[in-house]
Amino acid sequence: MEQFQKIYLYKRIVQAKLYIDNHYAENIDLENIADQAHFSKFHFIRLFKSIYGRTPNNYLIKIRIDQARLLLEKGNTVMESCLSVGFDSPTTFAGMFRKITGHSPSAFRKQQEEKRNAIQRNPLQFVPNCFAETYGWANRHDELPSLNAV
Repeated sequence: MEQFQKIYLYKRIVQAKLYIDNHYAENIDLENIADQAHFSKFHFIRLFKSIYGRTPNNYLIKIRIDQARLLLEKGNTVMESCLSVGFDSPTTFAGMFRKITGHSPSAFRKQQEEKRNAIQRNPLQFVPNCFAETYGWANRHDELPSLNAV
């Protein structure tokens, strides 16, 4: 019976986590999240942290920052990314982004843009363990072996 209770509690916490995963861009708070698991806020925080290693709020922030990184990598502006992931304040967003990634959102975006440009200039350089790049063939187009020789 005790095992069933643990599984039931775990299932309710996972349900709340999935709620965060699916609604991170909305204006959700601890009350909304705890309601999904049908726990009091304080009991929910303890259980969530014991399972996921961070508080529900810290998990929500991490999910939002991870999603913002993806948007910035695609070339979205800092403001678009900020609002798309559920932050109301660009200042709060920038502070959290820097705290988690070590870079400001604009510096991260610029870095990703430079990486995209470098990939366009020399794509083989970004292929892990690329045979042609390893042996310098990517820089010597006239010396590339023909397909018949392989």
